[in-house]
Amino acid sequence: MNDNRPIGVFDSGLGGLTVAKEIFRLMPNERIIYLGDTARVPYGGKSEETIRRFGLQDAKVLMDKDVKMLIVACNTVSSVAMDYLQTHIKDIPVIGVVLPGARAAVLRSAEKRVGVIGTAATVRSGSYARAINNIDPGIKVYCKPCPLFVPLVEEGLIENEITQMVVRHYLYEMVDLGIDCMILGCTHYPILMEVIQSTVGNRIQLVDSALWTAKEAQNILQAMKMTTGDDVNGLQSSKFLVSDITPNFETVAETLLGVHLPGIEKVSVEELEEKQP
Repeated sequence: MNDNRPIGVFDSGLGGLTVAKEIFRLMPNERIIYLGDTARVPYGGKSEETIRRFGLQDAKVLMDKDVKMLIVACNTVSSVAMDYLQTHIKDIPVIGVVLPGARAAVLRSAEKRVGVIGTAATVRSGSYARAINNIDPGIKVYCKPCPLFVPLVEEGLIENEITQMVVRHYLYEMVDLGIDCMILGCTHYPILMEVIQSTVGNRIQLVDSALWTAKEAQNILQAMKMTTGDDVNGLQSSKFLVSDITPNFETVAETLLGVHLPGIEKVSVEELEEKQP
């Protein structure tokens, strides 16, 4: 039995398009309705109360579109507000990006020394450390906020000398700690995968939380027999909602998704704020 309803994916901005990219790669028939709250990005420096409120507003916009699954493709919201969202949304599966990335890191760390890089809010929450230590209490987790990575990606400075300097500034300390695995704890960060890998060396495995979240979504949909039929072109029939269309929006979106973005619609901040608990 198939379920042709779309998958709802949201992020504070456009970084969650890396999750969408992996969904289309693994499940090309699946349609997505993506919501990027580009008017209020970033969430990473906001209070936990505000992050929870914004996250639930984003989720409710997608629930109104009759999605069959909700993916919180924002590490900040996944770190701070997953329990809160799951208490308000019970009719469909709700998954975040933290637990899939944590599971993948545990399986890959032979030395039991894992690094996590992310936004200030993600690191401050301690969510990755808790998730990893719930699986294996013997693993040491070292976390590092890298707040300049997101603006570098959004400015298109992917292989720029400035980006290389910033990556070295943040990550040399992590290398010195002897980690053998590093979680990219922000959905923008996979775009910097090559420069990060060249900086930390091949001894350290990088875990892309976007990839492992898409794999978890695939496993759940298959187990629940909720996959879409084979006659659907997922990407071309998907919709992309944003709360603000910035001047470099399409350039950044195509960098993150890897293809031209079809079906762009604007949702006003006022519409989001109507979706109160």
